[in-house]
Amino acid sequence: MDSLLAKTDIEEALSLAYVHAVAAAAGYVIALRTFDRDGIDVTIEAGGGFRPKIDAQVKATINLSESGEVLKFPLKRRNYDHLIIPTQTPRILIVMHLPSDQLDWVKVDIEALVLKNCAYWVCLTGAPETQNGAQITVDVPIANKFDVRGLVGLLEMSRTGTLR
Repeated sequence: MDSLLAKTDIEEALSLAYVHAVAAAAGYVIALRTFDRDGIDVTIEAGGGFRPKIDAQVKATINLSESGEVLKFPLKRRNYDHLIIPTQTPRILIVMHLPSDQLDWVKVDIEALVLKNCAYWVCLTGAPETQNGAQITVDVPIANKFDVRGLVGLLEMSRTGTLR
């Protein structure tokens, strides 16, 4: 294959495309960060009163293990440290779960464009500091599906100040 992108670059691009598609379907504006110096990849903003927004760190992986009601995701310590601090704009982690076979990630035909599988979110604000070295495993609730309904709920929680 003559790809210019590494597998991790493709994962990142697909996860951002997923977030962008969900935000567009919800009628929200998305802004991509040019430089990731503060652990944020995208900002999603809604209209209406108070103009709520959220910042998100976006990840993709084929290695997401399920444990009861949560998915276990190994997050770099640097990203964790950025996501636990209180900020004016709420921050979330979005994790896209990709199929293990790269050929199954995107399917295109005349009827549909299918991007597999699904993404989930978690808000780590206020989580305890960690002494872990390189990474920490975070629990991402399976109930927190990052879809249009979930995103609308997230922006409403941002509007009311209840996203924690």
